[in-house]
Amino acid sequence: MAPERDVRLKRLLYRSKYTGTKETDTLLGAFAERYLPQLSPVELDQYEALIENSDPDLYMWISGQKPVPPQWDNEVMTMLKSMRPNA
Repeated sequence: MAPERDVRLKRLLYRSKYTGTKETDTLLGAFAERYLPQLSPVELDQYEALIENSDPDLYMWISGQKPVPPQWDNEVMTMLKSMRPNA
């Protein structure tokens, strides 16, 4: 793995596990551990931009309690939704 990719993955893993709310820590942390190493550069960009959203919005979108806005409805969001306990 390229050193810059390795650093980026470690940073994203940390950010995913320590978002500020327990629910998103759990969802994003599990997603990051499972999928980050295999994401393409484009998907990593999508994920990195996505996690800039507020924790409540992320949780509502991933859990299906609110519709996902079109700009965030991509491959990464589909993978995140598959991580739901009831998915």
